[in-house]
Amino acid sequence: MTFSNRISRRLPAHGLMAVLLLALGVTAVAEPREFEIDKDHFSIMFRVDHVGFADQIGLFLDARGSFVYDEEANELHSGEVEVDASSVFTNHERRDNHVRNRDFLHVRRHDTIRFKADAWHPSEDDPRTGRLTGELTLLGETRPVELDATINKTDYFPFGHEKYTLGLSASTTIRRSEWGMTYGVEDGLVGDEVHLAFEFEALAK
Repeated sequence: MTFSNRISRRLPAHGLMAVLLLALGVTAVAEPREFEIDKDHFSIMFRVDHVGFADQIGLFLDARGSFVYDEEANELHSGEVEVDASSVFTNHERRDNHVRNRDFLHVRRHDTIRFKADAWHPSEDDPRTGRLTGELTLLGETRPVELDATINKTDYFPFGHEKYTLGLSASTTIRRSEWGMTYGVEDGLVGDEVHLAFEFEALAK
């Protein structure tokens, strides 16, 4: 009896195939996976100067998104996030209504803020950190943006849904005037620079 026949008797078909692939020096190649951001674990924060006295902090409470990521190659194939502009929250109803009107977000005409990712550029020192580039559409204007991002963890969630999960933190600073939002900039009432921070968990489909 030959060596290959002895192996074939001891291994099922898929096990034999794995042995043959290893013998030929062939390794399995992971495919990109689609992830959907968990809406229950998606936080979007913004911070902007208010008359020089303090920064005003706010949130967007309603957002959704998905992306396609190849973890083995550390490559992003596509990604998109949509934010409900009317879900802005600063813990003050009158201020929230002002932010929703035409001075700022003009939600009646532009109800969605959209970020479309085009590339992930991991750093050489730590491949789980890097730059996430894409285009931000706000007030009907689309401009390129770049975020500093960290892939915090990828693993199966230890309870609840128990799905394969990717956790990410990202941040950037934009000048809102570049998107045509100029209220309060010239007289220094509201800062032009807006600091944005994103925290989310995404579940593999």
